[in-house]
Amino acid sequence: MTVFAASVFDATVIYEGNELFKGQGAAKGWAEKLARELECEIGVEKLGTGWVLTGTVDGVACKWSIVGQRLKRMD
Repeated sequence: MTVFAASVFDATVIYEGNELFKGQGAAKGWAEKLARELECEIGVEKLGTGWVLTGTVDGVACKWSIVGQRLKRMD
């Protein structure tokens, strides 16, 4: 199963209309899963009151948040 189909049940916060990971630890856990899925480096970054996943995919800088208990690119 792809990580994008897996449910995100970790605590979240809403910041500027985006649902973000509440804790850095949860974000790091999902960053590791996403890195394995996409076969590239994925990190975490503080954004307002929460945490997002960050990385570069095919030369494009990307950020991921949560939408409907699923990971989704923010752009």
